[in-house]
Amino acid sequence: MLSPAIHFSQTGTLMSMHSSSFFALRSIALASGLALAAIAVQAAPDAKLLAAAEKAQPAVIDNLKEMVQIESGSLNVEGLLKMADVIEGRLKAAGFKTERRKTEAGAGADIVIGTRKGTGKRKIMLQGHMDTVYAAGILGSQPYKVDGNRIYGPGIADDKGGIAVMLASLKILADAGWRDYDTVTVLVNPDEEVGSVGSGELIATTADLHDTVLSFEPTAAKSVAKGESLLLGAAGIAQATMEVKGRAAHAGAAPELGRNALYELSYQMLQTKDLAKDIPGVTLNWTVARATGPINQITEKAQALGDIRITQPGAEKKLNEVLQAKIASGKLIPDTETTVKVEVGRPAFVAGAKGRALAEKAQAIYKEIDRDLALTPMTGGGTDAGYAGRSGKATVVESFGLAGFGYHARDEYIEVDSIVPRIYLVTRLLTEIGKQ
Repeated sequence: MLSPAIHFSQTGTLMSMHSSSFFALRSIALASGLALAAIAVQAAPDAKLLAAAEKAQPAVIDNLKEMVQIESGSLNVEGLLKMADVIEGRLKAAGFKTERRKTEAGAGADIVIGTRKGTGKRKIMLQGHMDTVYAAGILGSQPYKVDGNRIYGPGIADDKGGIAVMLASLKILADAGWRDYDTVTVLVNPDEEVGSVGSGELIATTADLHDTVLSFEPTAAKSVAKGESLLLGAAGIAQATMEVKGRAAHAGAAPELGRNALYELSYQMLQTKDLAKDIPGVTLNWTVARATGPINQITEKAQALGDIRITQPGAEKKLNEVLQAKIASGKLIPDTETTVKVEVGRPAFVAGAKGRALAEKAQAIYKEIDRDLALTPMTGGGTDAGYAGRSGKATVVESFGLAGFGYHARDEYIEVDSIVPRIYLVTRLLTEIGKQ
């Protein structure tokens, strides 16, 4: 049989009468072909890794229970050392050589580092943190408990869920004989919740020795977000400190002889509060004010602290410049002296083009198990991914931990149905990275 195109070309009349029908049919066929091609692009899941992830879920839940029942606030050295013992033991079981290092500042707990050599080319780092924001005794009011698809406990999402996913994934790959990497390094620190003051430099310098860094903070639960995500950016954190020196005097007998530092501080806070609005990539909020001296004395010294969030590297320098210029431009109280300084803590995290490409690969992996994975461009919260990506040498992506919510608050929980997908995502992504 001749094709419609050939048949119609033999008769001009028929060609004229039926050309519109032919082109409509051709469009439908083309669209159907594209649809089939799109379906074909979605790869089938790796059956062995998916089965291994499913088999690992009960052990992951047991590991979560074990870790949650260890209270490990950032200042709880005893609890942090117990957490370090658990993590180190599981790394050794996955074939890692381990070491412990004391933090350079802060409470003095241990950083756990694990390394494993392979036969491939890529150097990969996985990072998480063992500390929580909760005070000692929190388990008395917020115990570990299971309620349907949720498991509750202090620190279970931030970041013990991330640690559990990391350890389970590495054990699965070790048992499968995966060696397609030069080095896999695991770094788990004990002070993320207080700014990583004693571990940030180690994170940065260690990350610089690697090609890729996966960071294991949690992703949001279904109750607060439409779907799971990976994070491509997080704000850096800095602090502004404003100090005013005035002159003390008797508040009742001779107030006119004083120079009220508290008044001047209030004035300077108000005239600088909106400066950051004209600077892309930075915010400033004055959040703390203090004054010294008794109630019956004109205030001699006053201080304010400001929370600064940085979403574009270097934006804090411009903010500092305009702050200095503004306080130098005028004052409310004569004979007072105002100074301001900006100190950067955790740097901003920006994944960049390579990070986005890696996250898009992760999206394709999630599609293999019929799950969607959003890519969040920026969040206002800080993360140690900022240290890992500080120099730009490594490709860094954040939020490979479990879906959950309530962190830094009450009734923190993870969603059980995120365990298998997240383990599958990490194991598959690591094998793909190894092929590069």
